[in-house]
Amino acid sequence: MRLQISSRLAIFAVLELLGHPDRQLSVGEIGAKYGVSNHHLAKVMNVLGRAGLVRSARGVGGGYQFCGNARRTTLLDLIELFEEIGPGDLQDGHLGEGTDEARALHRVLREIDDVARSTLGSITIVTLYKLLERHTTAKRAATARATAEEH
Repeated sequence: MRLQISSRLAIFAVLELLGHPDRQLSVGEIGAKYGVSNHHLAKVMNVLGRAGLVRSARGVGGGYQFCGNARRTTLLDLIELFEEIGPGDLQDGHLGEGTDEARALHRVLREIDDVARSTLGSITIVTLYKLLERHTTAKRAATARATAEEH
């Protein structure tokens, strides 16, 4: 499954904010990590703010903080702020339109979309963040072991 850049940025930004609950992060700090323009990320943050998931503070030391409910906010919630998940490939004027084969394919794709929606709707931001923490901890441990073996 492919996600639009804005959806991915929203997920990454929320994860960054969850990782720093004690301070505000600027668009520049988040954007630098992911190699994206401040302008594009600011648009994403604006959408997240309107959705009540982040709050911003202006001025020196300003930036963004996560203010949503991380235990209830799902990946689907974030993604649907930026794109629709559904069978977009078989609309009017596409190859095979009106044929039994196209209808059969459409049914299969709709089922796949339903599974994807269900899966994304079952994974909260906290779940993804915990997965990230486990991966980061394992990576640090492997690096520490490799360093110890060198000495």
